[in-house]
Amino acid sequence: MTDTVRPAKPQTAQTPARIGEKSAATRLLLACGVIAPLLNIVVVLVLGAIRPDYNPWVVPDSNLELGPGGWMQITNYIVTGTLLLAFAIGMRQVLRSGRGSTWGPILLGIYGFTFFAIGPILPDPSLGYPAGASEALTIHGAVHILLGLVQFTSLTAACFILARRDAALDSRGWSRYSVATGLLVATSYVVFVLIAKLVDGGPAGLIERIGIFAGGIWVALLAIRLMSRSVPRVRLAPL
Repeated sequence: MTDTVRPAKPQTAQTPARIGEKSAATRLLLACGVIAPLLNIVVVLVLGAIRPDYNPWVVPDSNLELGPGGWMQITNYIVTGTLLLAFAIGMRQVLRSGRGSTWGPILLGIYGFTFFAIGPILPDPSLGYPAGASEALTIHGAVHILLGLVQFTSLTAACFILARRDAALDSRGWSRYSVATGLLVATSYVVFVLIAKLVDGGPAGLIERIGIFAGGIWVALLAIRLMSRSVPRVRLAPL
């Protein structure tokens, strides 16, 4: 009778065990990407509806930082920005290779940072709100405008970069959705600025919200998608 030596199973360095499997910490970071935009959308809608003398059809959402109860919108921006930054970290942990694996998380991190920054950096009164307040441009108001531009630009760029990643992975539906969202976000910002400058009482607030909400929903769906399935480990040129 001879002893049979069974070869040991080869050890792998994959942790977790399956390729693309995510740890609980990573899933929690990704969940922040679902919570953040939905929180912002709900708070903006509720505050816009209950704030006295505030017309969400005309006035941008950032003006909710001004006037009575402005601290609620300030807090909303800071919390939303913090959650988005956490999501960007989780996203980077998942997208370790391939197109968009570097710049996708970086751009969404910048997007999150702008929310965090515009919390304490208040806008100037504009478009008649708060009523009777001076609408003269100040330094902090100019910085707030610049951060808004960076916010829309970084989100638009992230949409296009991740659309290229999905196209390379043959996820054509997601690629088209990302492109459409990027175009809508960029267009809404340009139209918002034009209406605010040229059309007295025009729907500047509505147009701005279309871009904000469309972009927020895209981020939430991206986070759900990253949470719900394994991410292919493909060798693509990083971007």
